[in-house]
Amino acid sequence: MTKNLLFLTGKLAEKSLNKVLSEVQSNPKTPPFKYRIEQIGVSVAALMTPDLIARRLKQTGDADKIIVPGLCQGDLTALEAQYGVPVERGPIDLKDLPQYFGHAGVAPDLSQHQVKIFAEIVDAPYLSIEGIVKKAQQYQAQGANVIDLGCLPAVPFSHLAEAVTALKQLGFQVSVDSLNTDDLLSAGHAGADYLLSLTENTLWIADEVAATPVLIPAKPHSLASLYRAIEICLQRNKPFIADAILDPIHFGLTDSIVRYQKLRKKYPEIQIMMGIGNLTELTDADTTGINALLFGMISELDINAVLATSVSPHAVNAIAEADIARRIMFAAKRDDRLPRGYSDGLLGLHDRRPFTYGADEIKEIATQIKDPSFRIQVSEQGLHIYNRDGIYEAVDPFVLYPHLKVDDDASHAFYLGVELARAQIAWQLNKRYVQDQELNWGLSALHAEKLGKTAHREASIKEKRNKKAAKES
Repeated sequence: MTKNLLFLTGKLAEKSLNKVLSEVQSNPKTPPFKYRIEQIGVSVAALMTPDLIARRLKQTGDADKIIVPGLCQGDLTALEAQYGVPVERGPIDLKDLPQYFGHAGVAPDLSQHQVKIFAEIVDAPYLSIEGIVKKAQQYQAQGANVIDLGCLPAVPFSHLAEAVTALKQLGFQVSVDSLNTDDLLSAGHAGADYLLSLTENTLWIADEVAATPVLIPAKPHSLASLYRAIEICLQRNKPFIADAILDPIHFGLTDSIVRYQKLRKKYPEIQIMMGIGNLTELTDADTTGINALLFGMISELDINAVLATSVSPHAVNAIAEADIARRIMFAAKRDDRLPRGYSDGLLGLHDRRPFTYGADEIKEIATQIKDPSFRIQVSEQGLHIYNRDGIYEAVDPFVLYPHLKVDDDASHAFYLGVELARAQIAWQLNKRYVQDQELNWGLSALHAEKLGKTAHREASIKEKRNKKAAKES
């Protein structure tokens, strides 16, 4: 069924929106739709608000859905009630409409996954019960399903049972990771759900407690030892998870990946775990890419659980990255597609389409500006800043300063300095830049409070009013 879509836009974007929608509509791969564009009398589409739309949009005609600019802020439910049709935000940049329609106008479903995340608190013996609970809550908020208490060799953990009990009372699933049989027995009796790591020689522990054992080889790299432990559990009809152990780079990484492949091929139905910290923690590289690659292999091998850590400062978001990576790979596998276009959560340093406007397009837009406010855009050629007085281009923001005429306007100069710095970083790294928006660093972003920007604008307006009043007096 053909959809009738109503797009709301501003004066400056109307021409570009018409052009992009015409191209999208003519693409045979795009689901059929009809569209109408309503320009509601604002210069910049991002300045739209639900209240303004409600006042200016009198009727929707035969529209089945209203699409507002992606930067339109506020609750859209009142508009849906007023017009009786769904109202949703389009992409932030109208040049992303082809990708938007590539998903038939529906955001990718990342609600599902098939990998359970065990998040290890590696320094648990040194933490108080309160400290353990606090860290467990942080990991759970990042996507962890099971909280793993790591036991350290030769380090007493006298409050291990108490920690397990405290976490269980708060509703956590708990695992304990130790090679000490006393620790494992204590944790099992306290109610731990999983015990890491049992071998064919310590499987007797699984007969004394209800916890599910995670099996590893009794000797490093010995699949035969792991197979024997698996067979024992299968014969006893005992639930278990098997781990072939992922080794760090130059210490057996490739061979360990082969072991996982052999393990899955021999036992296509069992539960398998992979400990990914040996790569994320022990490699000086951004963990976003490492997690993407790891979870691609995890998806192909139908691995069911991972043991993730977040210790090194560069791996501070490793658990949250594991969460989004498992969802992306599940969705891509379900859809029989490459893992592209599902989320930008693992895109930190670069963007797939950083420069959506060419220099000539920006110059054309600049000719439509009739006010003194500066607009900033970035193309492959560099930074572009323009208002009614002209357009200036550079790759170095300092080159632009003499043209801006803000010598006596400290507040405006500060604002332009911040925005041009963001624009320069975006150009240098091939990232998307949108004026008045923070750069998108994926899951690595620490978003600033919006209150600071709002306060600055209010101070700037007050400063201009005071100067104007002083001149008049």
